[in-house]
Amino acid sequence: MMIIFGAMAQLVPVILEVGHFGVELFYAIWPLLGVGALLMAFGFSYPMLLPFGGVVVLIAMMIFVMEIFLTIKKVKKLNLVMGSMLIANIFLFFGVIFGLFMALGYAGIVSIDIDTFLRAHVFLVIMGYVMLTIMGLSVVLLPMFGLSHGFSMKPLKRAITLVCLAVLSVVFSSLFESTLLEYFGYLLAAVGLFIYFYFIKTVYETRARKEIDIYAKSLIFSYFSLLASLVLGLTYLLVNYEPLLLTSGWMLFFGFFSFVITGHIYKIIPFLVWFERFSPLVGKQKVPMLADMVPLKSSSAQFYFSAVGVVVIAAALLLQDDIFIKVGASFLLFGALAFVRNVFYMINYR
Repeated sequence: MMIIFGAMAQLVPVILEVGHFGVELFYAIWPLLGVGALLMAFGFSYPMLLPFGGVVVLIAMMIFVMEIFLTIKKVKKLNLVMGSMLIANIFLFFGVIFGLFMALGYAGIVSIDIDTFLRAHVFLVIMGYVMLTIMGLSVVLLPMFGLSHGFSMKPLKRAITLVCLAVLSVVFSSLFESTLLEYFGYLLAAVGLFIYFYFIKTVYETRARKEIDIYAKSLIFSYFSLLASLVLGLTYLLVNYEPLLLTSGWMLFFGFFSFVITGHIYKIIPFLVWFERFSPLVGKQKVPMLADMVPLKSSSAQFYFSAVGVVVIAAALLLQDDIFIKVGASFLLFGALAFVRNVFYMINYR
């Protein structure tokens, strides 16, 4: 969420073509979110801390949501991307409210069925906010970085519509304890994401930039991880074998979300650093290209270590093998260390 909020601070003015209502508010969001996350983490061991952490996280996210709403209010006419951002932030608002009630219930302050609220909370935040945000931004970022042209927007519109309906269906299934609505929501989400995968495929096929750099590798792995997650999740609904569900969640979070974010960081950080540090020097002295600011060997090492770690742990979850999980975690550790090194390299590039 830190990375997403930070990226939105930079991308919202580009997407909405208006300035932030109050960009200074982002300087309050990240310390609040950091403190709140730490309090909630310790709160699972010391339950009385959990509601305090939940309230701090709620304040941070409410500041973010209100700032985005007030920024969107400045837009005269909404397009597909702007509309998806608006809906995503509405889902985030209600998702955080559900999360706060769960924290209060976990601490014993209120009496609620946490499992019932959990389903609504997860779908509102993960599918309703994170997934819709990625879907909306992808139509801006992927064609821009890949120089794609001539693709149809209809599949993306259908995918966003189905995912929105899926979120509403799962939330109402939690409120009214309806198994039919729950599974209908899962089916809608799966169909919507399959259509979204097809849309990404058409964008990739119409790109003019054919180079397979670290950005392209990361996105290719991420979207095939999304496909694998969908297949595993649907298979779980048919055979009710819990490791399938765990593996589906693993591929969604660490295969799809993780690689989408890291891939875009290799594009966004060099651009921000170049714009801040080197754009004033254009025409006065030689300046680096954006590609020069990405460490090729280290970024490749990060990608391969992380990708192997994700696949090995996915296999370990399916086979219920503890040794494989440790092997995969070792690969992920080396990938994470390489990624941190790459981020500092790009930020400090001179």
